[in-house]
Amino acid sequence: MGTFESEDLQRKLQELTAELEKLRTENSELKATGGSEATLKKEPEVEIRATPAESGVEIASIQEGDITLRRLVQRIAMILQAEKIVIMFYEAEQGELVAIPPAYGLDDDKLAHFRVRATQGISGEVFRDGVPGVFHDATTDDRTRKDLVTLFHVNNGVTVPLVIEKRDEENRVVDRKTIGVLHAFNKRHGEDFNDEDVRLLERMAKNVGSIIANLQLYKAVMRENEELLQTFESLTSGLVLVSPEGKISQMNASARAMFRTDGEVVGSHYDDVTSIEDLKEFMASGLRGEEPTPIDVEVDLAHTLRDYQIQGAQVRNEDGKQLGYVMIVNDITDQKNLDKMKSSFVAMASHELRTPLTAIKGFSSTLLDGVDNDVYEKEDQKEFLGIIVGECDRLRRLIDDLLNTARIESGESLTPNYTEFELAPLLDKVVRVQNQASNRHDVKLVVHDAMPDTIIGDEDKFDQILTNLLNNAIKYSPEGGDVTVHAWLEGDDEIRIGVEDQGIGIPKEHLGRVFERFHRVNNEDNRKIYGTGLGLFLVHHLVNEVHLGKIWAESEVGKGSMFLFTMPKRLDIEKAKELNS
Repeated sequence: MGTFESEDLQRKLQELTAELEKLRTENSELKATGGSEATLKKEPEVEIRATPAESGVEIASIQEGDITLRRLVQRIAMILQAEKIVIMFYEAEQGELVAIPPAYGLDDDKLAHFRVRATQGISGEVFRDGVPGVFHDATTDDRTRKDLVTLFHVNNGVTVPLVIEKRDEENRVVDRKTIGVLHAFNKRHGEDFNDEDVRLLERMAKNVGSIIANLQLYKAVMRENEELLQTFESLTSGLVLVSPEGKISQMNASARAMFRTDGEVVGSHYDDVTSIEDLKEFMASGLRGEEPTPIDVEVDLAHTLRDYQIQGAQVRNEDGKQLGYVMIVNDITDQKNLDKMKSSFVAMASHELRTPLTAIKGFSSTLLDGVDNDVYEKEDQKEFLGIIVGECDRLRRLIDDLLNTARIESGESLTPNYTEFELAPLLDKVVRVQNQASNRHDVKLVVHDAMPDTIIGDEDKFDQILTNLLNNAIKYSPEGGDVTVHAWLEGDDEIRIGVEDQGIGIPKEHLGRVFERFHRVNNEDNRKIYGTGLGLFLVHHLVNEVHLGKIWAESEVGKGSMFLFTMPKRLDIEKAKELNS
């Protein structure tokens, strides 16, 4: 991870953490007080004694808020002697007033159909003007036709605006907002609603509006809180938030993996969740208000060593008060391994380049020195020139490997040339060439099944696959050891080729990585065997991508290895070209 990426991630995490703490504070305040807007004042004219739960003084949860609102609606129906009470909330996106639960005298199914444009009906009129409205006959009043109240058997009613007010410390109204309307329908005993009913409903509408506003705010806070928590949890980087008291207030999945804990650690002191002293000192330093330098720690996870980079930042609110310390954990194991492989590759590539150049220069100088004096016979000159040509070919192969690897890594394809070619002559040729190139090994070909006369593929790249696998087998085999190319039929549609050696073998933990670029097994037996670590990487690409096959390795340390691959006998050229386009 680059410096700028790291700083950007650190900044974003710091902002997210501060926002989470802000939401937690708001959440706590809502739970504790329900907000000043929700406080219901005693109404002596109504002669109603509201309990704390009914008055909305304490809304401990969304469920309790709903219960509080439901009880208040029932109380309104009782006081106004109304058969139906309906709350309508304004939805700005649709521009409609929509009936919301809880209602009195209407079930939820009917309530779902009660909605009206904010420009229509008595509902829209009261919402727009902020002035209560009374109607005495729904069937003849033009204002009620758009409200469809006749469908709900409504005869008369009173409608008041739902208003929420914001007050300052001296209880003065500093802001007022209409969020909907409150209906009371059908006065019992055949009576009509009067001005006293309007005043009572207006007073109680303030309580209803305050509770609804707090419920909306509470839900919004909970939703934002949940979204932030999900964001933290899904981060690939580990995140640990420590309170000023040194207790863990947040830890995401990536961090829990690093700390090797599946249990609930929130609320625990950081000393209790890690035994790594450097990590403890890092967090302690951060909590002291310092800005510690990022550190690297090594952690044993399931007998596998992982490297982590730890960064930290102070978390403060808008007033600059310290809310704690956030620690960012990045797994840099792969990055470190890649850096090691690249360093090893540079050393190996340097050797691979220097060796043939040394030979070319040495034999060229020898021939040059003997030109005037006829020191060397024609046979010697041919031998020297043959060595020079061979070393030039070695250099060309190395350069081709480097160029091909760069093309693969950049997403470019090694342009294939698909044809139908004879398989047996190609196998014979590759084995014969390797026998000529190495007089220290016996390279054999064993055909186990009757192979097809021809297959479809890229003949040159098939040659390169076998050549690279044989070069690899010869390189890691002891002098005099056999190297065998096996050929089988794999079902009706595929061939299987294996290259077997009697070399030093590959440890189990490396079998899955031998096809990675730059990867080489580093032990006492092969430390002096040079190579770039690119040959098998290229082979993997040529088998899997170019020929739509599969390649794998089987090995036992001290007994040798076998590299096997399968590929179709009749390659689907169009499919292969599409994959490599």
